Amino acid sequence: MLTSPVPDEVIQSRQNPRVQALARLRDRAEREARGLFIAEGLRELSRAIERKVEVLEIYFCPSMFRGSEAAELVTNARVAGVDCCELGASAFEKVSGREGPDGLLGVARTWNCSLDRLKPSANPLLLVAESVEKPGNLGALLRTADSAGCDALIVCDPITDVFNPNVVRSSQGALFSMPVAVCTSQEAAAWMKAKGVRSLATSPAATKAYWDVDCRGPVALLLGSEKDGLTNFWLKGADEKISIPQAGLSDSLNVSNAAAICLFEAVRQRRK
Repeated sequence: MLTSPVPDEVIQSRQNPRVQALARLRDRAEREARGLFIAEGLRELSRAIERKVEVLEIYFCPSMFRGSEAAELVTNARVAGVDCCELGASAFEKVSGREGPDGLLGVARTWNCSLDRLKPSANPLLLVAESVEKPGNLGALLRTADSAGCDALIVCDPITDVFNPNVVRSSQGALFSMPVAVCTSQEAAAWMKAKGVRSLATSPAATKAYWDVDCRGPVALLLGSEKDGLTNFWLKGADEKISIPQAGLSDSLNVSNAAAICLFEAVRQRRK
C-alpha cells in the first residue's frame, strides 16, 4: 500500500494566490477565459486520467483521503510529470465545491466541442438538449446518454456550460467518455438534416406515445429546458412529436428521467 506523497510545499492559507486562482475556476467566465476546468473527486479525476484528458495540476489533502487509491493517484500523477500540490484542510475547503470532499481535485484543459468534431455511426442515436439550466441535470443527461450508448449529446443554446464543476460531478465522469457538441439550435438542426437524422421532439401536448415511434434508424431525441420545454423552433421543425403518458397529477418529468425513458425504448427497438 502506498503512503501519502511527501509534498514540496503545503499551502495552508485560503488567501494564497494559487488557491485564489483555483477558486475562481468555479466561475464560467474564468473557465472560458483560461480554457481550464475543475474535476473534483477520486472517481471523476481517475476517469479523466483514464480517458486521456489533459490534467495539468492536482491539488490534494491527505487528511481527507478515504483510502489508498487517492495517494496512489497522486504518486502516479507525479511520476507522469503532473504538478501536484498539497493543501491544508482549510485551503482545500476553499476550493472544493462539495460537502465532505475526498481530498482530490484536478485542473484540466477544456477541449473543442464543435459539431464538426462529432463522428456519428452509420445509424446514430443522438440526444439533443436545448437550454438546460441546471448543471446537475446536464450532468445526468451525459450519464444517461453514455449508459444508453448514444453517439453523442448535442447541447443547444446552453445556459450552463458543460465544464461546470457540478456538470462534471453529476456526469460521474461521463463527460470524459461521451462525445459532446455545443452549438445553436439552428446549427444542430442543419447538421442533423445533412446527416439524415430524424428528430423526435418530446412534448406533453404530443398525441403519440414514445413507444409508438420507430427509433430504429438514424434518430435524435430532443428535450427542452426544465421550465419551458422545447422552443417552437424544435416543436415546429421536428419530424415527430412524442409524449410520455402519465397517470398522476404531474404533467412533466425531470429532464434526465424523460431522456432515460425514451432512449432506452430506442435501445430496445434497435436490439430487436
